[in-house]
Amino acid sequence: MRTIDHWLTAPWRRSTVAALAGALPVLAFPAPSLWWFAYVALVPWILLARSAPSGRRAAYDGWIGGFGFLLAVHHWLLPSLHVFIFLIAALLGVLWAPWGWLVRRFLGGRPTPGRGAAALLVLPSAWLMVELVRSWQGLGGPWGMLGASQWQVSPALRLASVGGSWLLSFLIVVVNVAAAVLVSVRESRVPAVASLVATAAATSAAWAWAPRPHVDGRVRIAVVQPGIMDGGDRRFAREEQLTRQLAGQHVDLVVWGESSVGFDLGDRPDLARRVTALSRAVGADVLVNVDARRSDRPGIYKSSVLIGPNGPTGDRYDKMRLVPFGEYIPARSLLGWATSVGRAAGEDRRRGTEQVVMNVGHGLRIGPLICFETAFPDMSRHLAEDGADLLLSQSATSTFQGSWAPEQHASLGALRAAETGRPMVHATLTGVSAVYGPDGQRLGPWLGTDASAVQVYGLPLAHGITPYVRYGDWPVDGALLVLAMLGAAEALKTLRLRRSGPAPLVPPARTVHGWPARPGR
Repeated sequence: MRTIDHWLTAPWRRSTVAALAGALPVLAFPAPSLWWFAYVALVPWILLARSAPSGRRAAYDGWIGGFGFLLAVHHWLLPSLHVFIFLIAALLGVLWAPWGWLVRRFLGGRPTPGRGAAALLVLPSAWLMVELVRSWQGLGGPWGMLGASQWQVSPALRLASVGGSWLLSFLIVVVNVAAAVLVSVRESRVPAVASLVATAAATSAAWAWAPRPHVDGRVRIAVVQPGIMDGGDRRFAREEQLTRQLAGQHVDLVVWGESSVGFDLGDRPDLARRVTALSRAVGADVLVNVDARRSDRPGIYKSSVLIGPNGPTGDRYDKMRLVPFGEYIPARSLLGWATSVGRAAGEDRRRGTEQVVMNVGHGLRIGPLICFETAFPDMSRHLAEDGADLLLSQSATSTFQGSWAPEQHASLGALRAAETGRPMVHATLTGVSAVYGPDGQRLGPWLGTDASAVQVYGLPLAHGITPYVRYGDWPVDGALLVLAMLGAAEALKTLRLRRSGPAPLVPPARTVHGWPARPGR
C-alpha cells in the first residue's frame, strides 16, 4: 500500500488514475450493460479520494474523476463536438469536487465506526445532489444517471416504481461505499456490514410492498423505422411504403420517429394528404414528427403531430427540452464558436411551452416525448398524472450510428415505464426502437440500427398510480435533508469552538540561564 501511495504522489499519475476510476461505471450502461458492475464500479474512485493527502487533493480527485465519468458516458458525442466535449466534461466535473472532499472527510485516515456509518448516508446523498444539479436541461440533462444502469433488472425496476431512478442511484452508491469500507477500513467493517443488511432488508420490503401494475386492457401499436435515408423525400416515401403494410392488421396507432417529416405540413399540404390517406388505409391515427420552420409562427420547431383519417386532428406537442449544442447553443453570443469545431446547431430551435396528452380514439390517451426528453423522469411522471395511458418517445440517433448511444437511449424507456406504471414505446428513425410494458420489462424484439422495417407490438395497459408518481422525487428531498443536517451539525460545531475561545497562552517557565524549561529536565 505504501508503494502505491508513493507512486501516486506524482500529481499527473494521480490525476490519470482518478480519470480512469471515474470512467469505470460506463461499463454498467449499454452497450456493455454489465449492470452488476455498477455496485463496485465506484470503489477505486472512493479509495483514491479517501487516501488523498489533503482535503484539497480529495476535491481535485473528485473533479478529475467526474471529468472521466462524463467523458466516458458521453464519448459518442466526440465526432459531433470534437474538443468541446473535453471542455464540457471539465466544467461539469467540478460538481464531483465536494463529493471527493466528503469521501476523505468521512473515510480518510482511521475513521471511527460512527464516521463510517455516517458516510453510508452522506456520500450517497452528496452523489444524488450531483445528479440533481446536472439534470438541469441547460447542463445537458440527466443522461448517465447511475440508477439508469439497472434498466434490465426486474427487482430494480420494482424499486424504480417507488422512488424513481433517484432511489436506484442512492442504493448503488450505498453499496459502493460499504464495499470500499469493507476493503480498507477495518474499524468500520461492522457498521458497513450492518448497513448492507439493513439496505437489503429495506429494499426487499419495498420490493414486496410496491404495488404491481394491474393490467386492464391491451392495444396494438405499430412502429415504423425507415433506417438511414438521404433526403427528406426519400425517407418519407420509405415510411409511407412501410406504413401501407399495416393495412388489415388492426393496429390502434402508428408511430413514426423523430424528424420523420422534414417539412411543415402547412407549407406542404400534399404530405398531410398522403399521411391522411395512410391513416384511412390502416384504420388508425398516425403520429408523425415534424422538424421544420413553422408556417404559422417564426422559428424551427420539433413537433409531434397527430394525423387521423380526416387529416391533422389539431393535437400537437412542441418539444420543450432541447439538446444543448445539438438543437441550440447555450449563451450563443459566447459559445457560438462551437459551430466551427463540430456539428453544433447553426440556428436555435424554439421550445414548446407545455406537455400534451392526445386522444387517439379507442379510449387511448398518449403522452408524447421527443428525443432525450425520455431522460427526464419528471416529464413522464407528469404525463401519467395528466391521464396518459401510454408513453411515446419519438427519437433519431442517426448521427450516432455505430456508437453506444442508440442502446443507451432505448434503455431509458424501461425506467420511465417502471416509474409510471405505463407502457412505453420508443420509436426511432434508425434504431434502436424498443417497447416496454408497464413494469418496465421489454416486449417483443428491438429494431436495431441495421433495420428498415415496421413492427407491431401488443402492449398491456395499466392505470394504477405508482408511489413515484404519487410522491415524486422524495429520495432527492431526503438527500437534501441529510446534507442540511450535516451542514447544521458542522455550523454548531464551529459555533461551540468559537464560544469556547482559544486556549490561554501561558508564558513558558525560564531557567536561571534564560532558556525555556523542558519537561523532564
